[in-house]
Amino acid sequence: VQLQASGGGLVQAGGSLRLSCAASGRTFSNYATGWFRQAPGKEREFVAAINWSGGDTYYADSVKGRFTFSRDNAKNTVYLQMNSLKPEDTAVYYCAAHPRRVITSRIMTPQSYDYWGQGTQVTVSS
Repeated sequence: VQLQASGGGLVQAGGSLRLSCAASGRTFSNYATGWFRQAPGKEREFVAAINWSGGDTYYADSVKGRFTFSRDNAKNTVYLQMNSLKPEDTAVYYCAAHPRRVITSRIMTPQSYDYWGQGTQVTVSS
């Protein structure tokens, strides 16, 4: 699976962005998908995950209630709607495809993902 993330940019605190991640190469609906982010000098951290159908989602506490993860398997694309953005959300955001279709206990572990997109920069100014 090849993943292409887009939609990042510069936004003021309190603003919104929608990230997209388009997949090609294999049947995207066979994979749960995750978003991770990495700020300068920090480790990559889990943001959100969605199961193969879009019917189940899981969020990091830091984004719960502000971010919404969805998918459109007909378009082979997942979306991360980010609202009420904060300066601490500033990072490079990566989408990744997980070998399981459902959300498991390992969904928060970057090493459990098979495929990664190239990342898109999100910068939130105060």
